Amino acid sequence: MKIPCYICNTETELEVGFEVVNFVCPKCQSIYAVDNNGQFRKKFQYKKIDFECPLEIGDIGFLNGSNYKVTGILRKNVHPNYSWIEFILQNEAKDFLYLSLSNGHWMILEEMEEIFNVSDHPNSLEYEDVEYDIFEYSDAEIINARGFFDFELPQNKYIHLVEYINPPNIISVEIMNGIETSYYGEYVKKDVIQKAFKKTSLPYQLGVNMIQPFRFDIRNTAIIFCVFALFILTADWLLYKDQTEQKVFSKIIEFKESDNKQITSESFVLNGASAPLTVEVSSSVDNSWANVNIALINEETSDEIYANKDIEYYHGYTDGEYWNEGSKEEKFNICGVKGGKYHLLVTPMKAPEDLANYGMEINVIWRQPSSRNAWFTIIFMIIVFVIIYLLKYSFEKSRWSDSSYSPYSE
Repeated sequence: MKIPCYICNTETELEVGFEVVNFVCPKCQSIYAVDNNGQFRKKFQYKKIDFECPLEIGDIGFLNGSNYKVTGILRKNVHPNYSWIEFILQNEAKDFLYLSLSNGHWMILEEMEEIFNVSDHPNSLEYEDVEYDIFEYSDAEIINARGFFDFELPQNKYIHLVEYINPPNIISVEIMNGIETSYYGEYVKKDVIQKAFKKTSLPYQLGVNMIQPFRFDIRNTAIIFCVFALFILTADWLLYKDQTEQKVFSKIIEFKESDNKQITSESFVLNGASAPLTVEVSSSVDNSWANVNIALINEETSDEIYANKDIEYYHGYTDGEYWNEGSKEEKFNICGVKGGKYHLLVTPMKAPEDLANYGMEINVIWRQPSSRNAWFTIIFMIIVFVIIYLLKYSFEKSRWSDSSYSPYSE
């Protein structure tokens, strides 16, 4: 079909699979309607508005399994200044498909056979056992158009819209020229449109769309984290259930014989999975210090692990107040000690001027493994889940910020 515009002398040609009721010149926005003689006559003209339109009349894109051609473009506006673009597409089977573009976000919609009674704007609709919540109702105005249309474009009339959402889906009920039409839609990613129409660039996305899905499914994320937590705790229990505490070294060392001298322990065998080797040390330090250096020697691999600890205890009076710091007892771990045959090299030391400190007591225990790492992992997952939940809350609050029915309003 080829239709000339007598205002700007432009001819627009496009094969369409429907009877054209109105035509809008893409260049000057003059609206034509068919007269009694079957000729297109100008009715009125939209105010020319320059707006970014990523698709043009005649563009073809592969969507929902077939090629669809853009036959019409509408720009709608809701008072005071919220506007969006709707693209009307048709395939060779003469089926219609509708694309809605708002702030860089895309929706695909199809006409529904169902009719919903929304005259009193109920708070929810049920469709195929799924409940949809009302997002907004409004009166929209077509402020610009391009292309071929199988319906009469309203002049100086509003289109009543009532929208219900269950992201990523929407039911939009539209009443135009006294005719009610329902549409079922879903959110579609930008790259799907980009791939379908082979476009190199599309408008940037701003804000949160009314049916834009959140990146994570909160329910599924919680289930996955719970399953992982159960798996971690079960594996930890199975790995360490038969392992018991084992004291491998216990001795009171006198400084008069062993100060700054290396003591070699008897060999000992550790049976089981990796566990911390805990060293408990105490000394009668008084306004003084002592130190112990321990080397753990693996007799099978010759691997050596070194650790040392200071024991300090000081006290006194300053300005009439008693103070103290430090402790006469200390405890530290050599983490992740695997099963095997070992011995210890222990070197005790004390302050040379401390003549009152007679010795040091050392106990070395290979403990039943702690589940600390397992619980750290679980706590980390809980923190991640809380962060995701808070992000979801903020996301939903942004989604409903333009709705009069926001569950997040005070």
